[in-house]
Amino acid sequence: MLLLAAPPAGDDSPLISCPRFPASDILKESSTMTISMYKASAPIFVQFLTSLSAVLDKAAAHAESKKIDPAVLLDTRLSPDMYPLARQVREATNHAARACGGAAGVELPSFANTEGSIPELKQRIARTIDFIKGLKPAQIDGSEDKEITIKFPSGAERKFTGQALLLNFSLPNFYFHYTTAYDILRHCGVEVGKRDFMGTPVTL
Repeated sequence: MLLLAAPPAGDDSPLISCPRFPASDILKESSTMTISMYKASAPIFVQFLTSLSAVLDKAAAHAESKKIDPAVLLDTRLSPDMYPLARQVREATNHAARACGGAAGVELPSFANTEGSIPELKQRIARTIDFIKGLKPAQIDGSEDKEITIKFPSGAERKFTGQALLLNFSLPNFYFHYTTAYDILRHCGVEVGKRDFMGTPVTL
């Protein structure tokens, strides 16, 4: 279980005006809450991968309405030294699959890494979602202290605990690449907003 500490009241003044149950007393009764590794990973990745797929649908509709070759969008970068849209999407799926698959100790799905169209990227996202949905909570829960070795394309290796991989590496990288993909499309004029990015929470 991951432990999330509740913030201290700071003084004796109640944070919530309640004469019978002041907030300071509530915090004394319960200062921590638990969340499983599975709930902190699988549903989150599925929620945002689903919304990423929907954002790509809007990108396709935008390209069609504006008579733009979708390849132009997929090749767009925010800066010359950053990955283009297509690579940002691929990296988001990589981090989602690696976090859940690594915690579960199962083989990761293999991808061609040559997706050059919106339908191909959506198919990659769908495969990643199916992979994550196929994992059971029992395969991921309890992996907080499990040693996981990540091999990078350069050949370098880095060791993590399951919790560190999820919280300090996979989730931040996932959000970074998805946010960058979103920003590229917004910069290109695709009509998407925060609600599109957030999507809808899922229960697995």
